[in-house]
Amino acid sequence: MATVNLSLQVLPKVKGENVYEVVDQAIEVIQQSGVKHIVGPMETTMEGELDTLWEVVKKAQEACIKAGAAGVMSVIKIDYRPEGVTMEEKISKYR
Repeated sequence: MATVNLSLQVLPKVKGENVYEVVDQAIEVIQQSGVKHIVGPMETTMEGELDTLWEVVKKAQEACIKAGAAGVMSVIKIDYRPEGVTMEEKISKYR
């Protein structure tokens, strides 16, 4: 399968002010997955095979629940082309 870009924004349902602490757990899952990624202020973008990235998404959501969230809504964006797509081709001119 071609390389895709998948952006994930987790929106955990938590009481109090610990939203960032829960989101940090999702980001840790992504970091430990070994997939290429860029953490942004509103979402994290990953690069890899779609099946692999879906597994990371599921684990990130589970991590939010384990961190105390009552539920998690996620916003997912996928950029797919049969020949593949990279983050570098999109942002290299801005770096």
